[in-house]
Amino acid sequence: MSAATALPPMLPLSARLRATAAPPIPAARRWAAAYDGAAGPLLDLTQAVPGYPPPPALLARLAEAAGEASSATYGPIEGDEALREALAADVAATYAAAVTAEDVVITAGCNLAFSLAMPVMAGSGEAVMLPTPWYFNHRMALEIAGIGAVPLPCAAADGFVPDPDRAAALLEANPQVRALVLITPNNPTGAIIPPETLARFAALCRARGVWLVLDETYRDFLPGKEAPHGLFADPSWRDGIVQLYSFSKSYCVPGHRLGAILAGPGFRAELAKSVDTLQICPPRAAQKAIAWAVPALRDWREGNRELMGRRADAFARLMAPIGHRWRVDALGGYFAYLRLPDGAPDALEAAETLASRHGLLTLPGPFFGPGQERHLRLAFANAPEEALADLPARLSGLG
Repeated sequence: MSAATALPPMLPLSARLRATAAPPIPAARRWAAAYDGAAGPLLDLTQAVPGYPPPPALLARLAEAAGEASSATYGPIEGDEALREALAADVAATYAAAVTAEDVVITAGCNLAFSLAMPVMAGSGEAVMLPTPWYFNHRMALEIAGIGAVPLPCAAADGFVPDPDRAAALLEANPQVRALVLITPNNPTGAIIPPETLARFAALCRARGVWLVLDETYRDFLPGKEAPHGLFADPSWRDGIVQLYSFSKSYCVPGHRLGAILAGPGFRAELAKSVDTLQICPPRAAQKAIAWAVPALRDWREGNRELMGRRADAFARLMAPIGHRWRVDALGGYFAYLRLPDGAPDALEAAETLASRHGLLTLPGPFFGPGQERHLRLAFANAPEEALADLPARLSGLG
């Protein structure tokens, strides 16, 4: 092509988007393109996806609902009443609290729930506090919205459970913070925040005039049957606490994109503006099917909670013989957070080597924020125990 006919340069793109990191999971999976299969089948522990399908009854209801004419129409902005009532009843039973459908907004996935909720609390020149290591999509969503992120460093010595005292000091030093986000069980570490620690965070945020956002995507996989916390027992939670929830993991329907926000009336009034603009309504067919599933599949969900507990136990058991080199710094929900052995390369190089030479796909710590160069995240929930049996050999292959 001659200079006279050369295409003009591409027009400028958003500096904010160009400064946002690329999606990490596709980047990690590209490393596996060089894998020759020598260590056995590819073991992909990158993305948190259920390693088993929905029950046939749920699949049948999804198919039936998809064929109904009403599923092709717009629905209520805050979600179909049946699903809001079902989730509210489930939350009320789980937390022993008076939660109603009026507290619930259904969204097209929990990532969208986070993206919709953040601008209600913070805007340009303001910030949200994220414990590090953080969930990379939370950080990306804030960057895209032009909202700052203040890191709250968490220590391996504490099992990566965030420290309210450290948060208090950081809030004092960063008055622009409008919300503090906690994920429990955590992504990426798997750390479970004890109820008493959550209560301390709630008191801190209330005293500072800062919203507390609880992302409880993985709460259905907590060990034991006790309430995750008692914060919903106090009716004033609606004035300062927002809960995020995902149906994807609990019902094995990530492709149907359903999440939820629980919040008080003042918050929801402003949230409705974002929801109407960016979503209009959640997917109708999936809402109909999941409204049935929430009460009907309670025993099935309990079985999956027990299954995840067994996989966590199996992971810990498999790691024990190499624990003198590969330390499990945190474990819970869907995830394990491993510290690289002394002498091993930093996380980015280690993750690429494990993928390209040993067929083990993990996510390196730097994908989850600053100070994570010596850690890898493994989503052990993706794989059955027999597949995890190869894990110690593949990790040891790093040298």
